[in-house]
Amino acid sequence: MSVNARDPKEALARGDALLIVDVQNDFCPGGALPIERGDEVVPVLNTWIAAAACAGIPVYASRDWHPQGHLSFRESGGPWPVHCLQDSPGAQFRADLDLPEDAIKITKGVRFDHDQNSAFDETGLAGELQRRGIRRLWIGGLARDVCVLATVLDARAAGFDVMVIRDATRGVTREGCARADERMRDAGALFA
Repeated sequence: MSVNARDPKEALARGDALLIVDVQNDFCPGGALPIERGDEVVPVLNTWIAAAACAGIPVYASRDWHPQGHLSFRESGGPWPVHCLQDSPGAQFRADLDLPEDAIKITKGVRFDHDQNSAFDETGLAGELQRRGIRRLWIGGLARDVCVLATVLDARAAGFDVMVIRDATRGVTREGCARADERMRDAGALFA
C-alpha cells in the first residue's frame, strides 16, 4: 500500500520522527561501497529535514561506524568491501545532507561479534523513541535492500508505524529492492 505524501509539511504530524539511514560518503557514488544513484536521496531527504525542522519533528540519523577488520568486510570473511571505517572520510555523512545541529546520531556496526544493519540493533533507539512519545517513523536512506530493510523490520517489530519514503531510498540491486519492499509491506510498513 502507498500513501500520498508528496508534501512533507502536510505529511508530518505530532508523534512522528524522521529516521535517515546511513547516508554516508562510502555508500554514494565515488565511495568504497557505492549504491547506484545513492546521492539522489540527499535532496529528497533535505526537503523532509526542512519540513521536520519547521514542524518540530525530531530527526535521527544512523551511520555505519566500523572498526578495522570488521567481520562484515571481505578480508574478514564478510560479504562487503572495507567501508565506513571509524573516523574516515568515507564514514562521514554526506556534506550536502542538511542534518540539523540537534539531529540525534545513531552509531552502529561497531560490534566485533556481529554486524548491525538495523539502526535498532542494540542501540537503544526503540526506548529513546518511546520515551519521546514517537509513534510513527518516516524512513529513508541507504541501502533500501540492506540497512533500510533491517531498520524498517525492527521498527515494526518494536511497534512503530513506519512510512518508507520511496524517493529517499536506493538499493544495491533492483531484485533486492523488490524483495525488500515485499518484506517491508508484509511487516506492515507503508510507502510514501
